[in-house]
Amino acid sequence: MTSHRVAAGRDLVEPGPDRPLTILVDGEPVTGTAGQTIAGVLLGAGRREWRTTRDGGAPRGVFCGIGVCFDCLVEVNGLRDVRACLRRAQDGDVVTRQGGDVVARQDGRTPGGTAGGRPDELALGRDEGATA
Repeated sequence: MTSHRVAAGRDLVEPGPDRPLTILVDGEPVTGTAGQTIAGVLLGAGRREWRTTRDGGAPRGVFCGIGVCFDCLVEVNGLRDVRACLRRAQDGDVVTRQGGDVVARQDGRTPGGTAGGRPDELALGRDEGATA
């Protein structure tokens, strides 16, 4: 997989003019183009990993690219557990790496709203007492 964009003048699809945008990623400005997902902006900037796992801190970035695997989770504008491959970047977005440091609140939910820190449980409609 390459992480560079085809220049608009060389694109056979003949898109309209690029509309640049800038997002802040861990405090650093990263430029992209309107219409790109956050993952697309990050990959275009050469960033291949932006999250770590809870167990062992293994690096993660895009795996499936279609919102199924949850490997590309980031925090966007204070909201945790956002899938970077699905969320279109907006000019001025503040994106923060998400690591294995998720701490559940007293009600058992993480700050991003997923039960027990497991985004797959929320997405599948499961709760802690349910069986698969």
